[in-house]
Amino acid sequence: EGSLRKSRWGLLVTAGVGGALVALYAVVTPFMTPALRKICLPFVPATSTQIQNVLKMLENRSGSLVDIGSGDGRIVIAAAKRGFKAVGYELNPWLVWYSRYRAWRDGVHKNTRFYISDLWKVSFSHYTNVVVFGVPQMMPQLEKKLEEEVECNARIIACRFPFPCWIPDCTVGEGIDTVWAYDLKHSRGCETKSLEMTPETES
Repeated sequence: EGSLRKSRWGLLVTAGVGGALVALYAVVTPFMTPALRKICLPFVPATSTQIQNVLKMLENRSGSLVDIGSGDGRIVIAAAKRGFKAVGYELNPWLVWYSRYRAWRDGVHKNTRFYISDLWKVSFSHYTNVVVFGVPQMMPQLEKKLEEEVECNARIIACRFPFPCWIPDCTVGEGIDTVWAYDLKHSRGCETKSLEMTPETES
């Protein structure tokens, strides 16, 4: 009888440990998987200083805003509180669901949208403000994608790591809190082109 009890107890312990490991795997996997991709984009929450620096770069700006790799939605929610119609794209469904909850909790769910999507499969052509929390490996490819898609009046804000070719119009912060702002009308020479076209139009 004693050995039978020990056997049952052993089965219960094994089942409990096994269940705990399965639950842990289910919770951790969505957070770890992005870090295992060819271009890793692990979730690292934005600091309060980073958020404030991003908001500084958005002063006197209007229009739509998108956060590429929105994580837990901090930037999107902060921008929505400043009056922006803000959208976040995030591959991790757990973070998207949590972002939606936070937006509802903070009362900005009507001005925010969060989508589960691969950033490489999304067009950003209709956004005039783009925020990026990227890693060095992805910045050259993303720079090319945004160059092809967004309009001349767009402002692109890079956090933690700058774009490799563009020259920033403004920089704020230091260390991991550094934020770079790029106005595409300058990098593309849109103003120069418009001036060159004016005489032709008049004639």
